[in-house]
Amino acid sequence: MAMFDVVAKGFRDVRRRFEGKREITEENIEDALKDIRMSMLEADVNFRIAKQFIKRVKEKALGEVVTVKAKGSDGKMEVSPGDHFIRICHDELEGLMGPVDNSIVFANPRVGPTKIMMVGLQGSGKTTTTGKLARYLIDQHNKKPLLVGADVYRPAAIEQLRVLGRELDVPVHAVEGGDPVKVCTDALDLAAKKDRDVIIFDTAGRLAVDDVLMDELEQIVESTAPENIFLVADAMIGQDAVNTAKEFNSRLEIDGFIMTKLDGDARGGAALSIKEVTGKPIKFIGVGEKLEDLEEFRPEGLANRILGFGDVMGLMNRFEKSLSEEEAQKAEKDAMRMLSGEFDFNDFYNQLEQISKLGSMNDLMEMMPFFGGGMPQDANIDDSELGRIRAIIQSMTDREKTEPDLLTRQPNRVRRISKGSGTSQEKVEQVIQQFNMMRGMMQQFSNMGGGGLLDKIPGMGKLNQLRNMKNMDMGSLMGDLMGGGGGAGGMGGLPGMGGGPNLPPGYTPPGGQMQGSKSNSMSRRKKKRKRRKVKKARRRNKKKK
Repeated sequence: MAMFDVVAKGFRDVRRRFEGKREITEENIEDALKDIRMSMLEADVNFRIAKQFIKRVKEKALGEVVTVKAKGSDGKMEVSPGDHFIRICHDELEGLMGPVDNSIVFANPRVGPTKIMMVGLQGSGKTTTTGKLARYLIDQHNKKPLLVGADVYRPAAIEQLRVLGRELDVPVHAVEGGDPVKVCTDALDLAAKKDRDVIIFDTAGRLAVDDVLMDELEQIVESTAPENIFLVADAMIGQDAVNTAKEFNSRLEIDGFIMTKLDGDARGGAALSIKEVTGKPIKFIGVGEKLEDLEEFRPEGLANRILGFGDVMGLMNRFEKSLSEEEAQKAEKDAMRMLSGEFDFNDFYNQLEQISKLGSMNDLMEMMPFFGGGMPQDANIDDSELGRIRAIIQSMTDREKTEPDLLTRQPNRVRRISKGSGTSQEKVEQVIQQFNMMRGMMQQFSNMGGGGLLDKIPGMGKLNQLRNMKNMDMGSLMGDLMGGGGGAGGMGGLPGMGGGPNLPPGYTPPGGQMQGSKSNSMSRRKKKRKRRKVKKARRRNKKKK
């Protein structure tokens, strides 16, 4: 189960409940609110917060008149009561987690280095997050950090910090078995000597909040006066994360949170509760194990994903992080070329390479704005599938990559590729089917014109424009393009999705019969029969003459 699946399911059920309804009444929203309440409690959202959330949504939903017809830039469009209700939920979700506050207080360079203190329970991911934050400060703020290993009780934590320091090429100050307070105060002088303008203290944690831990942290705060105190909270521990946050905040007056392990199967209740309970913002979220997997927290993006609208801006941010400036410029040129109809296996391979850099397929599909009701619950996305597809393409000759139709005309090539890649012939044929579907999508998008936020992503241009077309059902559109009618069965055209895709009309797999196009095969038979009749008629006429 992916992050927020529990709470997202409740909102998807709400959208279905409002199908066919022409107005919002107290009677027809009771069941909808019950679904939301149950999903929030199951997701480990604080029950008081869930109660207040439901109350605010109900008051707004009943207090406004729904305009069934609204005028858009392209004329009139339908706004259903369900759309209106979900919009209220979106605004309340965003308010629950917001407003946006990714700020870090930097000290005046003439006074000394900026000090950032990382606190939290043992196992919450403080050390890894310390490295990620250092990477963020280097990339986004052009800072020169010094990492300080103040967790002197765990030699493994200090060694891990040193490994991260070497990877980042930044100095690390740590003394095994030393006094944590002295280690931190010594770091102030060391930062001046090494010309470091930011110090990040990786402090010790415990399995539970206790006086010994808090006393030690209070002494560090008193002796170093950090400008920023960030609590690293593990999203996996749910409601306990909120209780921990309250205790840390009462003793240390923290400045914000960094939520970790949001790429896991946590229920997400902590992220929805922690700001409301403490009044302190979530600054960043950890979405993976790599040093670059730290993102600025955007309540709007998270609310969109919970409601099944995707997160286009989050996807763009990931894409931009994964590419250098030179690669980004090349990607733009490739995108325009492919959208003009030029698309071969080299492009397909490059796309797979880029996708693998962005994160897991499950997470990426959640961020795509394709599906009006969110990802199909039975969709099975296998990340290892990308590796197998790349192996198949690598087994092709240069000519086969640039002339994909050769594989359709000459089936023997498919058998050779199958042996060369160590995969079955059926698997190779499936990859060719996926390629042909992707090429068909390019042709579809190239005919639509316009621009969008996703133009920079090879093969994904024009999607934001489609998403903004009010009367268009993205789920059914993508289902049609991928051969499935919008459900999970229609996802087979994407790499890594379980099951074989339905083939587009008119496509003939290598060495096989045309699928999905009975009308075409019937028409050919009719033409042959017609030609035979014409020939027989000519023979009869000749004999008569």
